[in-house]
Amino acid sequence: MKQETKLDRFAKYAWYVLAWNVVVIVWGVFLRASKSGDGCGEHWLTCNGELIPSAPQFKTVIEFSHRMTTVIDGFLMLILLIWAIRIWQKMRDRRSRIILYSVIGAVFFVITEAAVGAGLVLTGNTAVAVTDTRPFWAMGHLVNTFVLLVFLVMTVWLAKRERQFAARPERKVVVLVAIAFAALLLVGMSGTLAALSNMLFPSASLAEGIAKDFSASSNVVLRLRLSHPILSVLTGVYLIFLAGWLKSRRPASGDVRWWSGRCRRWS
Repeated sequence: MKQETKLDRFAKYAWYVLAWNVVVIVWGVFLRASKSGDGCGEHWLTCNGELIPSAPQFKTVIEFSHRMTTVIDGFLMLILLIWAIRIWQKMRDRRSRIILYSVIGAVFFVITEAAVGAGLVLTGNTAVAVTDTRPFWAMGHLVNTFVLLVFLVMTVWLAKRERQFAARPERKVVVLVAIAFAALLLVGMSGTLAALSNMLFPSASLAEGIAKDFSASSNVVLRLRLSHPILSVLTGVYLIFLAGWLKSRRPASGDVRWWSGRCRRWS
């Protein structure tokens, strides 16, 4: 009972960490949308060569505050890792071990998230800069964020209550779920390109935007953004059928019923 109480507290804290990471991500989206990514110049860890910016502009405030939220996130993740290690040392069972692995994965991708952010700043791929490498930086950033959230959600899900895991999941199930995950990543990556193209190459009207999509002289990012709605529709249809198929194979599983219901609703 005492161990369960500690896990309950850990689960609540993991929820807070997940929520904070969502706040950091949303603030990062606002940073990009407001074209404030160059608010600290091409400096990292400092901001325009200063530890704390003096007489900052609006974009500097946005960029610096985003960096501060990531610093806080680093401390929150460190506490989560130490807590997970202590739980594993006391319980030494499969559940606590998987939770620890999940937290380690989350910490790793928080570090790589910061590294990608630093790379964007140091290479000048911020604000309205148009470079050949920027789409790759943006897509890499998005994929890293998705994987980070997967590990954090998995940590919360595992810590909330005991889960039943198949010793050897069916290969077909693993392959189909992996395809779904890859498809979601592709949707996110294409969405990143669409958002980037709208920011870097704004259109005055819908007609002008559509014309740019099919123009041979348009930047490759503009011509690729049409892939986003196409991939979104195809992935949505795939998820609906996958959710129904999984539910038919495991009708007694509450988790399968819940997730399949969410997939159908969100799709």
